[in-house]
Amino acid sequence: MGSGSVFSRRAQTGKRRGPRGLRSALSNGGGPPEDKDLLTVAALPAARVTRLLALAARLKTLRRRRALHQPLRGMTLGLLFEKPSTRTRVSFEAGMSQLGGQSLFLSAADIQLCRGESVADTARVLSRYLDGLVIRTYDHAIVEEWAREATIPVINGLTDLCHPCQALADLLTIKERKGRLRGIKLAYVGDGNNVANSLIEAAAQAGMAISLACPSGYEPDPRIVREARAAAAGTGASIELFRDPLLAVKEADVLYTDVWTSMGQEREQTRRLKELAQYQLNERLAKEAKPDAIVMHCLPAHRGQEITAGLLDGPQSVVLDQAENRLHMQKAILVELLSRRGAMDSGR
Repeated sequence: MGSGSVFSRRAQTGKRRGPRGLRSALSNGGGPPEDKDLLTVAALPAARVTRLLALAARLKTLRRRRALHQPLRGMTLGLLFEKPSTRTRVSFEAGMSQLGGQSLFLSAADIQLCRGESVADTARVLSRYLDGLVIRTYDHAIVEEWAREATIPVINGLTDLCHPCQALADLLTIKERKGRLRGIKLAYVGDGNNVANSLIEAAAQAGMAISLACPSGYEPDPRIVREARAAAAGTGASIELFRDPLLAVKEADVLYTDVWTSMGQEREQTRRLKELAQYQLNERLAKEAKPDAIVMHCLPAHRGQEITAGLLDGPQSVVLDQAENRLHMQKAILVELLSRRGAMDSGR
């Protein structure tokens, strides 16, 4: 967790829920449905993942045809970010515009959270102004608190634990390239970070095989692995962990890696570069995968560190398609969550 996190400081020094009178005055009564948010892939039923993939594909086709499709006209999405962002911010802002709505970027340093206002009070006020909220922060407990307190949909735009929007978009890319998800083998090499955690959850939901090679101390979250293996029993998926990257990538359909030093870990960079040096995604590993294996990286990338330039920029790479699909999947997420909210509001 980053020490500079405004949200985290509120969690540490302000776990108060706000004055009872203010909470009562701002409540819209009845409480939001439990599935109003998207915080992790694991929380989505498999059928909903399938529906999102189909919707994202349709929205992508409409975009390619330049067809006007504005189901979210009149709606406003808030983006509250504590971490820098290129793909997440631009794809959500562009997506909301393309769907007929508008977005409002909120820096945590520019609103009253930085002066001690509680998450509870802020979330309930913003719920009166906005139709949805994307949170990009450090501690996953923070986005969970926002989801509890807000009466509008809350979308996890990235935490240190999970990156669900990335993993769902990656499923779309894999399905486009391989024609299916069930039975596809994805091999992840490197730091078992938030992206790895969400890929594990996504593979479990989609009936994929995922193998991860991570050095000691860099394994994915053990609770996520345990729960994903339990979910995999019902979908035919498999989750395997290795120390040896050569074993993990054997006969893989998809090769995947991510940066070795994530945001907030800059002080650990020297140690990380040394301890992860043997976990570079390179041509030697690619030879162990299937000949038609695709290469994925969620970007930004550091050529010569976690991946070679030859693979990242080579014919097997799908990283630009992968980045584009963030737009289409997040549009699907917005339509799924915000349209439901609009229907609920109109039925009151």
